[in-house]
Amino acid sequence: MRRWNGWGDDATSIDLSEAARAMLNTRLGPGLPAVDATRDAMLAQVPASRLPTHPLIQTDADTRFAMALGESFGDWIRKRFGALPPVPDGVTFPESSEQVRELIDLANANNWIVIPFAGGTSVAGHLDCPISQRPILSINLSRMNRLLHLDKASQLATFGAGTPGPQVEAQLRAHGYTLGHFPQSFEYSTVGGWVVTRSSGQQSLRYGRIEQLFAGGRLESPVGTLTIPTVPAASAGPDLRELVLGSEGRFGILTEATVRVSTLPEHESFHALFFPDWDAAEAAVRELVQRKLPLSLLRLSNGIETETNLTLAGHARLIGWLQRYLSWRGCGVGKCMLMLGVTADTHTARHALREARRLLATHGAVYIGRAMGNKWVANRFKGPYLRNTLWEQGYSADTIETAVDWPQVKHLMLAMEQAARDVFAPYGERVHAFTHLSHLYPQGSSIYSQFVWATAPGGFAPNFERWQRLKTAVAATVAAHGGTVSHQHGVGRDHAAHLADEKGPLGMATLAELCRHFDPKKIMNPGKLLQDGGPWAS
Repeated sequence: MRRWNGWGDDATSIDLSEAARAMLNTRLGPGLPAVDATRDAMLAQVPASRLPTHPLIQTDADTRFAMALGESFGDWIRKRFGALPPVPDGVTFPESSEQVRELIDLANANNWIVIPFAGGTSVAGHLDCPISQRPILSINLSRMNRLLHLDKASQLATFGAGTPGPQVEAQLRAHGYTLGHFPQSFEYSTVGGWVVTRSSGQQSLRYGRIEQLFAGGRLESPVGTLTIPTVPAASAGPDLRELVLGSEGRFGILTEATVRVSTLPEHESFHALFFPDWDAAEAAVRELVQRKLPLSLLRLSNGIETETNLTLAGHARLIGWLQRYLSWRGCGVGKCMLMLGVTADTHTARHALREARRLLATHGAVYIGRAMGNKWVANRFKGPYLRNTLWEQGYSADTIETAVDWPQVKHLMLAMEQAARDVFAPYGERVHAFTHLSHLYPQGSSIYSQFVWATAPGGFAPNFERWQRLKTAVAATVAAHGGTVSHQHGVGRDHAAHLADEKGPLGMATLAELCRHFDPKKIMNPGKLLQDGGPWAS
């Protein structure tokens, strides 16, 4: 069963070894486990619904509470400390685009706020309900979870927007195809959510980000239905797919998504290599990605993350042997681990791996084979479970990600980690900050930083304040280095205050005008993507 106040299935957990516990205590000091609120206590706070009785709308407290929160750190501590936010007044589970159309028309006629919901995995506040005098309706797309059409000649597949990752892959694999989109939230996130937040999967180097995979679809907006046909390419003006990609529910609800699929690969393998230091590693992966070899994954951990991952791996005796071997090969303190994926036909895969190893070796890389790669792919979706374990030990954790051109990658990575340390220093607290590059491009790279710190005493308010200061400080650092507000998580409410730094006044005014065009009454997911009431909004 899925956890109500943590990540994932409650039958899955990650244990911390003694070495991992010792590392946390050394770097951060002892944790402060909090007393968690109960679900019954949260449900008791849910107010009465303001919606009238309707055959498609459920208004019980249990269902409404389940739709009220996502997976951002702000959502997390609200659930853990029992700080109930506004919740939807009702939840509906449409089974077709026509039912979504009916529900949006109903909400628009009655001036209800509409918040789309599917997998509930947002880490950027996409699902937060505003404080409002208007009733709030959550439209849950989880029943729209099927493969609707497969065009094998064009390699196009149309899905209901609420189809989660495992069902996308299972339904395609039955026909010999794959979408190849594997974000870390894959087990629960949905194809529609991927599109409207511009998601990136772990093997985007081969399959592309969701904007390369999204071919067309159907959006139900307050002013009508927007149908985007599929064509291989067009010069017929601006691409209307861009109105849907990254729209985060502000213009309407994506109900169907047609995506470009691939035949199942003949070969797939994952390999681990180590570099002596960050500079050698960054130069190596930059050269490799600019060579455009047919690889599927490059994931480079900095020195602190490499040390952390090796400590978390357990198997102290084997890891100790590996550490001694790597040190003998020139990869000692400060070494960096690269995970490399090859997904192709057997001949191409063999050639790509050989060429990649040859190039990386010129930068001092030490190849250690597939064992760690096999372990990584077996646990590729379990990373978020670590937050549950850390919380139980008295530590909080969050991630902040961005992307920037190559000349700024190292500078921004170090600056993000330092900004976090600077935020917590006045509280007398330390931060364990570490980073990896998970999506690499010839132009630059994503930067995915993770932060762990001791949970503060005093409940929700002090922990929320520290987290807000962390987000603000790191966002300012990202903007100062020319990075994007988000590479893969979307904007939501958590990042909306910083979007203007990236888009500029005219860009923000354009987005606001699009919101007014599709949603004149401002019923669609207010406060997400761009702050309502900003200087660009009427």
